[in-house]
Amino acid sequence: MYTSKITGLGYYVPENVVTNDDLSKLMDTNDAWIQERTGIKERRHIKKGDGNSTSKMGVKAAKIALERAGITKDDIDMIVFATLSPDMYFPGGGVEVQEMMEMRTIPALDVRNQCSGFVYALSVADQYIKTGMCKNVLVIGAENHSGGLDFTTRGRSVSVIFGDGAGAAVVSRGDAEGSGILSTHLHSEGQYKNELALQGPSTEYWVPQIIEDDPQENIPYYPYMNGQFVFKHAIVRFSEVIKEGLDANNLKVADIDMLIPHQANLRISQFIQQKLGLGDDQVFNNIQKYGNTTAASIPIALTEAWEAGKIKKGDLVVLAAFGSGFTWGSAIIRW
Repeated sequence: MYTSKITGLGYYVPENVVTNDDLSKLMDTNDAWIQERTGIKERRHIKKGDGNSTSKMGVKAAKIALERAGITKDDIDMIVFATLSPDMYFPGGGVEVQEMMEMRTIPALDVRNQCSGFVYALSVADQYIKTGMCKNVLVIGAENHSGGLDFTTRGRSVSVIFGDGAGAAVVSRGDAEGSGILSTHLHSEGQYKNELALQGPSTEYWVPQIIEDDPQENIPYYPYMNGQFVFKHAIVRFSEVIKEGLDANNLKVADIDMLIPHQANLRISQFIQQKLGLGDDQVFNNIQKYGNTTAASIPIALTEAWEAGKIKKGDLVVLAAFGSGFTWGSAIIRW
């Protein structure tokens, strides 16, 4: 059994900055209301005509990660692409990345696990590396939320939270036991699938039926979130899956050098930090300036933390995510 490690990181966010004050011009909200509930000050949105899409942002992040890994696109054996907002209903973003980057006819796998998408995708890459099927796997998390949000007062509880962006990691075969990705831990609980969901268009509720219904009364093509319910479950599952990962490697909370939580809500991250007794220098948050970028949030935050020198060789890095499905997971990494 081989080991696997992250050898390159990169991220990309659109240049267009959307502040809370900008949103207050579109809906009945304000900066204080948004910051109090989410911790978010601004986010990035794709601007019409700027040349961005979910897959295109993924490619931009991937090229940076490849350069930092010191390899080329021809060295990649597989693409694992995580998103809830693909450019097309089908095919998925993985094949678009393969085509845009002019890669070989390598496999391209799409992961649809929303906020947990990157952790799930990283786990897939880890297994393909460890079993010897691949030497280098390109893992991407990318989202274009702004193209499908309700920017009216009706949708403010959801629309103020999300931003656009992409993050990427190159996962490669390692050469040392006890380093790299030590373990990943994944879970789901489908009975709560409707508490955070976008129900249509879908094969059960397709476009003609949506048009036939009164869109002002029934709007399945905008995301729905039971915010308090999600929050309560998130803080439980975050703690559980972090502890599960530490226990599996005979580690303690005190061993954590850096926790990178999914950037869902600053209040969730702060609650987990307090519950675990971690210092400010042990938890990295950037939701304040990017919002929740779902599958892209962990790779963007991981890249920023690494670029800032907050993650060094030998550090114990923990990734943890919770989101729609419900799904959740963690990854324990010795950098």
